[in-house]
Amino acid sequence: MMTMLNPFNAWVRLGSLLPLLVASLAGCGGSSDVKSVEMLDQRTGVTMAALLQPMAFTETGIYDLLVPDKQPSVVYLGPVECDRSGDYTYLLWVQVAPGVGGHRLDDIGSRGAINMKLDDGIVELSPFAANSGVTSPYRLVEPVGQTAYFALDVALLQRMAASEKLELKLRAADLSTIDFIPTQETRSALKQFMIDRGVGT
Repeated sequence: MMTMLNPFNAWVRLGSLLPLLVASLAGCGGSSDVKSVEMLDQRTGVTMAALLQPMAFTETGIYDLLVPDKQPSVVYLGPVECDRSGDYTYLLWVQVAPGVGGHRLDDIGSRGAINMKLDDGIVELSPFAANSGVTSPYRLVEPVGQTAYFALDVALLQRMAASEKLELKLRAADLSTIDFIPTQETRSALKQFMIDRGVGT
């Protein structure tokens, strides 16, 4: 004998499952937060932690973006934690993906070539020793231009994470200054990096 499904009972059962479905979806949404990732440099034995992807900053002052001979340069920037058996060092990795028809940049590894504009002032980035032997945990973005490491400490990392506006100022080959603005919000990624590395709340 076949029993008929009571529509009212079906809705009650669906209603009891709805909170579980909402909670499940909320959990999926929370898992999309940016987390830092770790990798081991087999050559040096250094464990490096970095953002999943570096933060991108695009050149300002290039107005005809749809014209093939006018494409802005993009600067990629990301913090790096180096763990040498419990001895921690922090660095700032920078890559320039050169544009077309824009400014030609100076050597980014030279003193004063990159300044970072924060809410509380401008910071001149200091090049890190080129012979440090540290490789990059970030994947290079095409087209590949210059790459360099800069000194970073927890205090500067905290200032960066606290800044609502984080911009870069790079020196051009003609000694003029080119501004680069972020293509995404930077605070949440930097704050999460600090939390993951145990140096922030």
